[in-house]
Amino acid sequence: MSGPIRLVPDEGGAEPTMQLRTLPLKRRRPAPPVEPDPAEQLDLSDDPLDELAERLHDICADAVHPYEIAAFLESDGLSDEQAALLYGRPDAFTVAEELFEKVERRYPGQGSEFANPWRADPWRCVVRGLVFALPGLGYLLGANLFATARMRFGLPSGMLALSVATLVSWGFNQALAHRAYRWLGRLRRREAAVCLAVGAPAGALLASAAGYVVGGPLGALWFAAGQSCYLGAATALLVLGREKFLLLALAPASVGAGVVLAVDVPETVRTVVLLASVVLAVGLAVRELLVAARGGDQDGVDLKLPIRQEVPHLLFGLACGALTLIAGLGETIHQAVQAASHAAPTPVHGGHTARSGVSTTPTGPAMIALTLSLGLAEWLLFRYRAMAVAALRTSHTTGQFTRRTGGILLGCLFIYLTTVAALDAAATVLWPGAPSLGVPQLGAMLLLGGSLWLALLLNAFGFSWSTALICLAAAVAESVGLLTGADPIVLQLIGCGAAALVLTATAGPALGRTTQHR
Repeated sequence: MSGPIRLVPDEGGAEPTMQLRTLPLKRRRPAPPVEPDPAEQLDLSDDPLDELAERLHDICADAVHPYEIAAFLESDGLSDEQAALLYGRPDAFTVAEELFEKVERRYPGQGSEFANPWRADPWRCVVRGLVFALPGLGYLLGANLFATARMRFGLPSGMLALSVATLVSWGFNQALAHRAYRWLGRLRRREAAVCLAVGAPAGALLASAAGYVVGGPLGALWFAAGQSCYLGAATALLVLGREKFLLLALAPASVGAGVVLAVDVPETVRTVVLLASVVLAVGLAVRELLVAARGGDQDGVDLKLPIRQEVPHLLFGLACGALTLIAGLGETIHQAVQAASHAAPTPVHGGHTARSGVSTTPTGPAMIALTLSLGLAEWLLFRYRAMAVAALRTSHTTGQFTRRTGGILLGCLFIYLTTVAALDAAATVLWPGAPSLGVPQLGAMLLLGGSLWLALLLNAFGFSWSTALICLAAAVAESVGLLTGADPIVLQLIGCGAAALVLTATAGPALGRTTQHR
């Protein structure tokens, strides 16, 4: 056992000693491949809710309450049965609550950029304010059509017919514009054009017939008919977004009114200028309606809009018209009622004495201020909605959002009323011989403007019935009080003040809910 061990054959000499041989390696059968786990192969987490949280990260991060996520899930078609089957939760609200807890809140801050759908062009609002105010210059051109020496129902003959025709036009065109906007909201521009093409002439005919039934001088009735045609054409152009065309149609009347203030113009020339503006407005409206009706493609889906949804807007238009007419003609009607019951002269506000005629009142500049401010009112409506959307993105709690929207509401209202007061002061300075507004008259005008702006804001959020009934109640109360001989300024302070108070109390809680701004 002491000899050398040869581990490799033929190593060294030929002396055969011990050789160690190794057995050949046994060929092993290859092991079967390991199948990966299906969950790992599909990169699935243990909780399927994690994948949903990743997919809806932006929506969950911006939400201020689980209900916002639940509303999105339900709009996406997630039912309680699907929540139980897919995610193992009893209902969609449980899914929303867990998503709200899983995803970290993201508050972009005031300076972050986001898509805000409520941006308004300020210059467009300026143009719309002008087209609301400039038609008032037509009354300077048509003043000789009213027989001021003759009275009818206590008013200059023909004024009552014009007032009734104006009321009918405002109510009808308010409902017509809302219906046309509903078609535009459904991307049916052709149907909107057809609606305006049928409704605008019908409204003009109805208003003209109402003025004719009341009666008056032939010139005043023709003026009322022309005004009704213009209001119908203006409604069509404004709905279709053609404010500049309407401004072009008002150019003859605007220039003519300026000439009338400087020199005496014959009645025939005044009538021709008025007709030129009406014909231009109607012609441009017809042209735009034809373009819109022919340009839109016919949609195969048959869609019908219930007519009953226009009823509150009809009532709202009548109420706004009545409140505005009372503000403009309240003193004149009050004098007529007093003259019918007493032969003695009756003092009125501002130190003037009213007899059987019509005295100078400070309502002319006030009406100009209100109409000019409508462009700003529209811009503030857009501004409120834009700032409310920004507050929704930056508020941490629902209470904080409610406080912010309340502050935005009061701020917009303050800006509007301050501007109305400034416009009235400027119009009073420029109006020849117009007395300045006293504190009661100024308060009544501001309450009227605030009520109308709040009503328009609530209408924009869908509270059409409540705003219509509130404004209609104020208009009826003021009308009844005026016809019974009550002071018109006191009536406006009470009526518009109560309406403004109720509208503010309605707007605060209603618009402080996050669901109104999503």
